[in-house]
Amino acid sequence: MKIFQCGHCNHSVFFENYSCENCGHLTGFRDLDRKMLTFKPDEVALFSDRENIEYKYCKNKEYEVCNWILEKDSPEVYCNACQLNRTIPNLSDSENFEKWQHLEIAKHRLVYQLQKIGLPLYSKMEDENGLCFDFVVQQDDPNLMTGHANGVVTILLKEADSVQREQMRKHFSEPYRTLVGHLRHEVGHYFWDRLVYTNQSTLTEFRAVFGDEQRNYGDALTAYYENGAPKDWQKSFISKYATAHPWEDWAETWAHYLHIMDMVETAYFFGVNVKPITKLREMKAKVTFDPYTKEDFDVIVRTCVPLSFAVNSINRAMGVPDVYPFVITPPVVEKLKFIHKLLLPKR
Repeated sequence: MKIFQCGHCNHSVFFENYSCENCGHLTGFRDLDRKMLTFKPDEVALFSDRENIEYKYCKNKEYEVCNWILEKDSPEVYCNACQLNRTIPNLSDSENFEKWQHLEIAKHRLVYQLQKIGLPLYSKMEDENGLCFDFVVQQDDPNLMTGHANGVVTILLKEADSVQREQMRKHFSEPYRTLVGHLRHEVGHYFWDRLVYTNQSTLTEFRAVFGDEQRNYGDALTAYYENGAPKDWQKSFISKYATAHPWEDWAETWAHYLHIMDMVETAYFFGVNVKPITKLREMKAKVTFDPYTKEDFDVIVRTCVPLSFAVNSINRAMGVPDVYPFVITPPVVEKLKFIHKLLLPKR
């Protein structure tokens, strides 16, 4: 993600900030051009410091889950990210409220990234081929599971509980389990329907890279949960779960593609330069480009590997888990390239 600055004092602000911590001016994100606008804190009307245009906050601002803005005369009351919500939990429950806040932070970052790629995001409530999110409590319906079906991404609220999420990570022997990771994975299923299934030549190429998705999905998942991943799964897959079925391989690889692009983009805006004193050539990386503008994915990978190794090393120095505990093998790179090539025309 890019670096944002206060339009009044030029102090750095985070994507989720509601105000500048330095001067107190209000902040609001305009997704049309991915800019953070600022407003005087003591005025009712939101006139941008940079423009003479009046704005209003998304209605979800009242819950402190959204700082996105719309033009004052917009007929919409929710921003483009919040319009994708079909179901939110009962907010009278304080535990539900806090978990929903965490989910919204992850979802807004996901929407920012999908918009930057240039992917269309239509609300399923307005278009049957669109996308929507159900943030639900499992106890309301024991059959509910995190997943995707026909444009509906369902996320169990318990995923936003860090303790339960860690328990599930250990139960499934996963090295990594995050909210944004879940969202990136599940939305990958949605875009498989939109970008791959609807184009015969793309579908043929997909099968050559990922395998034949026509094999029975239910049987494949049952076999995976009974037998686990093959012993040599690391050679061709980004995760154990990716071995379950070509659809899951796609969704896992899609999520990691978004992980990598976001990591490199953030490093670019911070001007990160990895130059170890050991002078190991393969561990050098100078992030001088926005990955979303780079056609050659090999360049992105060559930058990502030393970058992630450096960040992982810093995390280990602090006694916390690796930020990116995965190995990107040549077969996985080919899968990532397939996605990169597919998305290039969208930019």
